[in-house]
Amino acid sequence: MKRRNFLTYSLLFLTGCTTATNTSNDKKTIPKLKKLRFAVTDASGLEELEQNYGKFKDDLQEVLKTDVEFYPVVNYTAATPALLQNQVDLVLAGPSEYVILHSRAKAIPVIALTRLRYRSVIAVRADSGIKSLAQLKGKTIVVTNLASTASHLGSMQLLIEAGLNPQSDLKVVVLDDKTHGKQALEALKNGEVDAWGVVIYRYEKYLQDRGLSQKDFPAIARGKLLPNDVFIANSQLTPQFIHTMRSQMLANQDKLMEGIIAAESKFKGGSLVAANDSDYDMIRQVYRAIGQGEYID
Repeated sequence: MKRRNFLTYSLLFLTGCTTATNTSNDKKTIPKLKKLRFAVTDASGLEELEQNYGKFKDDLQEVLKTDVEFYPVVNYTAATPALLQNQVDLVLAGPSEYVILHSRAKAIPVIALTRLRYRSVIAVRADSGIKSLAQLKGKTIVVTNLASTASHLGSMQLLIEAGLNPQSDLKVVVLDDKTHGKQALEALKNGEVDAWGVVIYRYEKYLQDRGLSQKDFPAIARGKLLPNDVFIANSQLTPQFIHTMRSQMLANQDKLMEGIIAAESKFKGGSLVAANDSDYDMIRQVYRAIGQGEYID
């Protein structure tokens, strides 16, 4: 997903009200809601939701046999009080956002959305003489958007695995970069920083778009596959409804993936799989390592 600015965490702890659900004794029948209110944390308004996720909404409505209504949120911080106040039922969120929504609003993971080649890389200039992560001690690395999963957290995980302390062993420059890395590449190219942390497919694309070679900006480290984006449910929904929704989404994933790919081409080749909270422990570990554990504990 597109990453957002995590510099502020204005979380509202308000008492939520319960929503009425009509359940059925027939296990083959989907428990009914009057409507399912759906949000995407990186879609900034109703117009963007309708334009990008209109097909997915229609397909989800058909699969669940429940009316689906968009609920716009400005960013993930707005999704937190919306869940707590029972204003939204289902949210599509990125991995780093999920751990905070789970902690602050007790959001329940329903379905994970996989991406091909979703891994972090750290690149340097070929003429820098830097061949390993250990050589970044005392240097500067640029990442984009505070607590973005691939650029920031994934890169910090690579540094930690190499024995570096991101808080003391090097300088981490976080760009609030709406271009998702193009400005960071320019900073590396111009010698303003020594290394660049980025998701692998953007690393490859941005170099190619500028006629640059990976030989000139080699990746000195490549991470493991990162945790998946995830559909999360309001904890006030009944367990039966959440279970059935999960089952129906998995059973109809070919139809649903068409709408998801229409909204975000980066999910092409991906799939829907069952989501487990423990899959996101790596994100929690990095939050703590960079001194932001209070947001998830």
